Amino acid sequence: MTKIALLGAGGKMGVRLATNLIGSPYAVMHVEITEEGRKRLKDATGADCVDRDVALRDADVVLMAVPDALIGKIAKTFIADVKPGCAIIMLDAAAPHAGELPERADVTYFVTHPCHPSIFRYEPTREAQKDYFGGVKAEQAIVCALMQGPEPHYALCEDIAKTIYKPVTRSHRVTVEQMALLEPGLSETVGATLVTALRKATDVAIEKGVPRDAAMDFMLGHLGIEMGLLFEDHPGRFSDGAILAIEKAMPRIFRDDWLGVLEPAEIMQSVKDICNPSKVTS
Repeated sequence: MTKIALLGAGGKMGVRLATNLIGSPYAVMHVEITEEGRKRLKDATGADCVDRDVALRDADVVLMAVPDALIGKIAKTFIADVKPGCAIIMLDAAAPHAGELPERADVTYFVTHPCHPSIFRYEPTREAQKDYFGGVKAEQAIVCALMQGPEPHYALCEDIAKTIYKPVTRSHRVTVEQMALLEPGLSETVGATLVTALRKATDVAIEKGVPRDAAMDFMLGHLGIEMGLLFEDHPGRFSDGAILAIEKAMPRIFRDDWLGVLEPAEIMQSVKDICNPSKVTS
């Protein structure tokens, strides 16, 4: 039976992963350094924690449910303690892509991240529909990358990823570089920024006198149509009036070089900033 050392088991993400690992074909050794985290894990899953050194010594897989900025730093504290052939699974590409991981040729580095449930999903229950992050009730896809290690480890680690993020619809194999382009690049640098702008624009409409509920319903309803058309979930095209409005607004709202945020050098700087936030300057 594959033995997994789950680091950070009592954190918010760790508890979600520990819950989904219940009843799995894996022997899970939960590791949590804080008393608060141990209590949270116990209350949620009934699981007790084990000594970190014991877990790392026996682990076939180390699953790191720790903050993005700490992945590389924590990996350096235990890399000498794991056995040859151990697979280390990380849940974010920032540290791996930024070169934060310690060098050790006889271990596997595997990175996986959830796509999160699609806005176009059709869930059977309201509880599932409200599962925005996934890993509880709503279906989602995931992305996976084998950074280093033997090819058979891809299947092993992908199966674990499908378990911790279940229910999973599709698993996409990508490189670590491509995963960093997806996040932080596509999802946060671009997506979260544009969504923030949408909310700010909606707030301005409210400040100008449009009733709040009317503004929210109008924006969210129109976004459903617009995203359905642009992301090919619904056939059709924008109206002539919408196309004209877009053509006039694009140069007003966006700089000509705005897609440069997805260039490799900018993605690399972004992941380095994530890993070392204290060094970021405005």
